[in-house]
Amino acid sequence: MKMICIGRNYSEHARELNNPVPSEPVFFMKPESAQLRNNQPFIYPEFSKDIHYEAELVLHVCKVGRNIQEKFAGTYYDGIGVGLDFTARDLQQKAKEKGLPWEMAKAFDFSAPVSKFIPLSTFADLANIRFGLFKNGELVQQGNSSEMIFSFDKIISYVSRFVTLKQGDYIFTGTPAGVGPVQIGDRLEAFIEDQKLLLCNIR
Repeated sequence: MKMICIGRNYSEHARELNNPVPSEPVFFMKPESAQLRNNQPFIYPEFSKDIHYEAELVLHVCKVGRNIQEKFAGTYYDGIGVGLDFTARDLQQKAKEKGLPWEMAKAFDFSAPVSKFIPLSTFADLANIRFGLFKNGELVQQGNSSEMIFSFDKIISYVSRFVTLKQGDYIFTGTPAGVGPVQIGDRLEAFIEDQKLLLCNIR
């Protein structure tokens, strides 16, 4: 099982981090060891002083595929959840300044809390899914799948040109504007539509 994560898929988020808006999907990976299950707390790691939250819609891949045509991409996922892409922003910035890879800032252990998955049949329109994140009871992120630069099907088609998708993989589809730091004691709650699906306490 692997987690494929799409970066800069919301224009406002790209701008808030002073990144160019991409003309094709940008992706990186998180290993299985990055998953944080069952609303377990996130333990602030000793190697960073600037961990940021990024709330995202997450696709659950349901069968093996490579070089998938976009018109068939919708048959390769069967559920949508919400997840957090925790990022060690200080480590990421240092790596960027040196032109180095930044897996250590994204792929570290327990950096990806993920909710349960909701069947696709639950959604009236996959191109109009509202989601977001509360931090200590305050709404800090709110997005909609209609605002994505690259749709779910475009992401699957593009990524599968390079990486074989396997049953049980997750695809994080990008975060909207509003990312920010977390501190020990914070409480994060992520939702899709009117359902709070993910709780993560920072310890």
